[in-house]
Amino acid sequence: MPFDYKNELLQNLDKLHTTPMGVDRIRRNLGLGDDVKDVVACCRAKIESSAAAIERKGKNWYCRIDGCVITVNAYSYTIITAHKA
Repeated sequence: MPFDYKNELLQNLDKLHTTPMGVDRIRRNLGLGDDVKDVVACCRAKIESSAAAIERKGKNWYCRIDGCVITVNAYSYTIITAHKA
């Protein structure tokens, strides 16, 4: 049975974080206004949605949902970037 990477990411959502530069990049790339106070919480909600398609390629997870792709480092659980698909 293949390893369930999606389940591994979902089990570690409490470790999800990003850098200050990451916050700015994600906010800009997704067109999030200042009304979204917590960018990480916004990404976490998208990732844990049942509609999310999560796959692991190499050292990153890619979560596709709502017309965007969220890239998360598989080892540090850092949200690297998010962009519109």
